[in-house]
Amino acid sequence: MAFRIAVSGLKGAATDLDVTGNNIANSNTAGFKSSRAQFADVYAVSNLGTVSDAVGQGVRVASVAQQFTQGNISFTENNLDLAINGQGFFVLEEPSGDRSYSRAGAFEVDHENFIVNSAGQRLIGFQANNGSVTRALGTLQLSRNNISPRATTAIDIGVNLDAGASAPAADPFDPADADTYNFSTSTSIFDSLGKDHLTNLYFRKSGVNQWEVYPRIDNNDANLDALGNRTPLLLEFSDSGRLLTAPMPLVLSPGNFDPGTGAAPVSLSIDFSPSTQFGSEFGVNALQQDGYTTGKLSGLDIDDKGIVIARYTNGQFLPQGQVALANFSNSQGLQPLGDTTWAETNSSGVPLIGGPGSASLGLLQSGALEDSNVDLAEQLVNMIVSQRNFQANAQMIRAEDEITQTIINIR
Repeated sequence: MAFRIAVSGLKGAATDLDVTGNNIANSNTAGFKSSRAQFADVYAVSNLGTVSDAVGQGVRVASVAQQFTQGNISFTENNLDLAINGQGFFVLEEPSGDRSYSRAGAFEVDHENFIVNSAGQRLIGFQANNGSVTRALGTLQLSRNNISPRATTAIDIGVNLDAGASAPAADPFDPADADTYNFSTSTSIFDSLGKDHLTNLYFRKSGVNQWEVYPRIDNNDANLDALGNRTPLLLEFSDSGRLLTAPMPLVLSPGNFDPGTGAAPVSLSIDFSPSTQFGSEFGVNALQQDGYTTGKLSGLDIDDKGIVIARYTNGQFLPQGQVALANFSNSQGLQPLGDTTWAETNSSGVPLIGGPGSASLGLLQSGALEDSNVDLAEQLVNMIVSQRNFQANAQMIRAEDEITQTIINIR
C-alpha cells in the first residue's frame, strides 16, 4: 500500500515540477498567465462512506488552475501593440472561423489590411460606418483609401477692429488700394473637388461703430447683388465694443463663387460672432473653416477605449472601428489552446463582449504589451519545494522496500 501512496506522491510532485517549469519557460511570453497545481487527498470510500481510522490512499492532481492576475505593462514603439489594463480578453477569429481569446496584444496589419497577430488570427471589433462606430461585431479591416474632400460652407472668424481707426478717405473700396480699407486677413477654403482657394476679407470703417466687410475669393468679389455689383457685409458694434449685428452667420449671395474646375459653386456663410471693437490694435483671435482637401492615410492611433483612429495628411481623423474585449464569469474555466489563447467552455460561461472601459472591462494602452505575470522568485521557491516533495516520496519507497526485504528474510 505504501508503495502506491508514494508513487502517487511522485506523480504529484512531478506534475508540480512540470507546471513550475512551464511557468518559468514562459516568464518572458507576452500575455502569458501562470498556472498552479492544486492537489487533493485520496481515500477509499464505499456507499457507507469511510471509517474513522481509514488511511489515505495518496494524492491526486485536482486541477491546474490558471492565475489571471494583471501582468506588468511594457511600452513598445508599435501603435498596434495593445495591453489590457484590467479585466478582459482580446477576441480573435481563427482561420477556421472559430473564436479564441487572448491577453497577448502584439498586432500588425496583413496584406489584406486586417489587424492580425503573429499566428494570423484576426482581431474582432465593432465596425465603423461613415466615421461612426456601430455595435456590429466583425474582423477589423483598415481602409487605406484617400479620404474624400469636403467643400467649405462656413467660416468662423473672431477679430478685434480698432475702435480708434478712422474711416478711409479714399472711396470706393479697391483691393489694390490700401487707402480704401483699414484692415485685411485671409484664409484658404476648399471646393467640392478639394482644390484650395485664397479668401481675403477686407474691413473698411464706414461710420461710428459700423464696418463694411468685402469678401474676395481668388481675387474675385464673392458677394454681388442681383445686378452684379459689389456688396459688402455690414457689422455694427455697441458702445461697449460688442457685436450687435444679428442674425449670425452672414450668408453670401447664392452661388457666389464658381471655382471653374468643374467643382460645384462655393456658397459660404461667415460668422463674426466672436468679433469685437475695442481700442486696441487690429488682431485675428480666431479663424477656422470647415472644409478640407483630400487626404492620404498617414498613421493609426488607438485610444484607451479601443477606438481605431486613422490619421490623414489633410489633418483629419476618421474612426475605423473599436477593439472589442470579452470577459467571462469564470475565467478559470477557459481551456488553454496554446499561443497564449484560450477557448470558452461550459465551465467558463459565454463571453460578455463590450468596448474597453465598459462594464467590468479594462482599458487599453496602445504602444504597449502586457508582460507574463510569472514571478520568477516565487517559481524558483516552488521548484525547490516540489523537488523536496519528490525526494521525500522516493525515500518513502526506499523505506518501504527495506521493510519488505526484512519480512522476506525472516526464517
